[in-house]
Amino acid sequence: MAYDFDLFVIGAGSGGVRAARFAAGFGAKVAVAESRYLGGTCVNVGCVPKKLLVYGAHVADELEQAAGFGWTLEEGHFDWGTLIANKNREIERLNGIYRNLLVNSGVTLLTGHARITGAHEVEVEGQRYSAANILIATGGWPQVPDIPGKELAITSNEAFYLKDLPRRVLVVGGGYIAVEFAGIFQGLGADTCLLYRGDLFLRGFDGSVRTHLKEELEKRGMNLEFNADIQRIDKLDDGSLKATLKDGRVLLADCIFYATGRRPMLDNLGLENTGVELDPRGFIRVDAQYQTTEPSILAIGDVIGRVQLTPVALAEGMAVARRLFKPEQYRAVDYQNIPTAVFSQPPIGTVGLTEEQALAAGHKVQIFESRFRAMKLTLTDIQEKTLMKLVVDADTDKVLGCHMVGPDAGEIIQGLGIALKAGATKQQFDETIGVHPTAAEEFVTMRTVTR
Repeated sequence: MAYDFDLFVIGAGSGGVRAARFAAGFGAKVAVAESRYLGGTCVNVGCVPKKLLVYGAHVADELEQAAGFGWTLEEGHFDWGTLIANKNREIERLNGIYRNLLVNSGVTLLTGHARITGAHEVEVEGQRYSAANILIATGGWPQVPDIPGKELAITSNEAFYLKDLPRRVLVVGGGYIAVEFAGIFQGLGADTCLLYRGDLFLRGFDGSVRTHLKEELEKRGMNLEFNADIQRIDKLDDGSLKATLKDGRVLLADCIFYATGRRPMLDNLGLENTGVELDPRGFIRVDAQYQTTEPSILAIGDVIGRVQLTPVALAEGMAVARRLFKPEQYRAVDYQNIPTAVFSQPPIGTVGLTEEQALAAGHKVQIFESRFRAMKLTLTDIQEKTLMKLVVDADTDKVLGCHMVGPDAGEIIQGLGIALKAGATKQQFDETIGVHPTAAEEFVTMRTVTR
């Protein structure tokens, strides 16, 4: 049977665009349908605008440190509207780049909601298209618990478009999005409280990292509420919000921001017209080649619920394009040792196993850990500490994990990710000459086993 397209991609986020571009480059006839914005969550309401806001929040630190280096500055004034307007302009520029990338690759770009009507058929704005392969790359969507007053809360989708910076912000959640936005709001001047129902945020990260970040956030004056949860939200006559906790306490805020997880975006996708199955968590079930239980339909990215990171979606999209249209270049995505950054303040960089994961996997481990005050802070009164940690297999000397909390952690951890992927040993770390004076050299100068 002749199809309209060799590949029909639903969703123009990072993974979908990468798959479409590469497939078209391999000679396939490709279409992409997108109903919201080009670039997906990352470019529009995720990592890119978030990092821009993080940069903005970090300026406050630079201003505080300036006096120690001889700079006398007039009292600064922050304007939220200017930051958001400049952010919006940059996002619009990136939208245009994504559009050009697709069109210049020969991809047919369709604007509108795509609904699957059969194993090889998609409908967009009343027009039906046939395809040999359909790729679902619709990403995720933030979700707020079903409590009274949930409509009064916002999520990351709305946070990037707030008209004004709230004076008091209550951030609910314990994942990286919650921690990052709490740092943004506080850094830009809002009175910020981070509330999490568990004992400590960033579950799944190394225990030393979690504890160290908690201590540093407390030094910065952030109010941390653990083992707490909201029962209901009410709006008061003055426009402020009252959060009643399950233990009966009341917290007041001008904005309540929820970052309590994301669901796969499957709304009106038409999966009921196919043999596609979901896993117990509600994500699309796929095999090792991203093929669903309907052979002609594939899925990648956040919608499959594996590792929900932009670079992972990019790698998955490339893998799909190669397997379908350039099999001699196909290679499976390696989910081991994926470097990760959390743009908290201070930021986190991590790659490989945590101490807890290494022990659970049966490794006999040696831990090398260092806490120090960064050189840049020695001319100031700021007492922030940087944490660096190596998890090493005591039998093989292989470095199993690298973890950092401190300035430029995300930049530093990328290079260590290459080292771990190459199977570097602690001896090789020790024999690598450090760049002096930098914080990064601490990773190759830690000689004493901490425990």
